[in-house]
Amino acid sequence: MEPSDPKSEPRYRRILLKLSGEALAGDAKSGIDSGILSGIAEEIRDVQRLGVEVAVVIGAGNIFRGTLADSLGIKRVTGDHMGMLATVMNSLALQNALENIGVPARVLSAFEMKEIAEPYIIRKALDHLDHGRVVIAAGGTGHPFFTTDTAASLRAVELEADVLMKATRVDGVYTSDPEKDPGARKIDALPFIDVLTGQLAIMDFTAITLCMDNNLPIVVFNLFRRGSLKKIVSGGSVGTLIS
Repeated sequence: MEPSDPKSEPRYRRILLKLSGEALAGDAKSGIDSGILSGIAEEIRDVQRLGVEVAVVIGAGNIFRGTLADSLGIKRVTGDHMGMLATVMNSLALQNALENIGVPARVLSAFEMKEIAEPYIIRKALDHLDHGRVVIAAGGTGHPFFTTDTAASLRAVELEADVLMKATRVDGVYTSDPEKDPGARKIDALPFIDVLTGQLAIMDFTAITLCMDNNLPIVVFNLFRRGSLKKIVSGGSVGTLIS
């Protein structure tokens, strides 16, 4: 990893980036868009060059969703296991994209897949971060009935991240859906309790509560605006801060 610029210390030293599986698919809505994957890898590289340690959790909606399991008559536990396997596929794709541009990365799985991924062990993950490697935590929490949002919150707390970065298609939290309501107003900051009492669909309540209980701030932002992630860790005002 390249040394950071001593003249511009980043606001955060260690971040957990949460990506949805759909984010990797782009307009296709399923599968993986190579251009988007490469762009995400470059965003992570640019942040790492500032001296920031990066962990990532990726969802699996581009490959397998619970609604598909329901339509196929697959039980919830089996469907969740299939979704967790799909997160490993996305994680391996991101690992490859990062390595293609010279960024060392490791996939650590919540369940044993020793031929293709290391086991997720907190001390091992911390060691990789200390050595400048991007840690991609795959397999969700390793248990059914928990979303990858909750997995991201859990990994962020375990790895003592300074912030959880929630990447979305819009540049923060709005008073209503900005893709449907042209009068929607962006909210720059709000407390955890307002997210819970207002039932805002940002992350599931288990994830929000875990962050609140551990005083872990969340930044909701649009990863697809080039340079947004770098601007946030450099101290810029981007997205919505939940704390």
